[in-house]
Amino acid sequence: MINTYKESSLHRTLKELYALEKDSKTEVEADGHIYDILTKDGNVIEIQTQNLGKLLRKIQDALSKNRSCKIVHPLAVSKTIETYSEDGIILKKSRSPKKQNEYTMLKELTGLYPILLEKNFTLEILFVKTTEIRTKTKIPEQSENKRRRFKKDWQKTDKKLNEIMETKTFSSAKNYLELLPENLPEEFCAKDIAVAFKNDKTKPKNASNFSNLIAWLFVRMNIFEQTSSKGRTKFYKILEKFKY
Repeated sequence: MINTYKESSLHRTLKELYALEKDSKTEVEADGHIYDILTKDGNVIEIQTQNLGKLLRKIQDALSKNRSCKIVHPLAVSKTIETYSEDGIILKKSRSPKKQNEYTMLKELTGLYPILLEKNFTLEILFVKTTEIRTKTKIPEQSENKRRRFKKDWQKTDKKLNEIMETKTFSSAKNYLELLPENLPEEFCAKDIAVAFKNDKTKPKNASNFSNLIAWLFVRMNIFEQTSSKGRTKFYKILEKFKY
């Protein structure tokens, strides 16, 4: 099979599930690209667990050829960590305190904003339970992606899907505006967004941490427009055509 040598079990399982649902083919070479899934109608589905921005040019090219495109992005709302010895004996099993939500995905979208509101593009978020597999190493090592601040005596070797809890689709400005807190003023800055989040008990507790990122992203998506600035503080409003 093409281009699957570093594919995680999570990626492979989701690819098989979506291909089965759409009666499609996987790892299809077309348009000078290798698509995770190409449906019988010629539409594209890409499964991407991280680094969504890497798909930008690929999706832009597919959209230019009148293909409908979907990126499926899983977010781990619950993660179990299993650590094994090099010979496959389980050493430890624990629950990760980290939980992802629709706000933690926003950083991933900074590389995709040019296509997020394209007519034939859909972002599908899966809230999932996963198991991360780690293998102990004899000496501390850097991670394969070079992101570790300090070397550790284990490497991530796989990630598995346990359960899909919920699916959420983003295909319009309305979907993204639903991320905003209630009672936002007509004109607002990033600090106003943060304050409104803290007063909105329906949103996750960490949502206010992403207020500046929301402002940055929504301006580039042409959902917000800047109205004024006072010193280094910028003020915005929602574009009239997106007010409901």
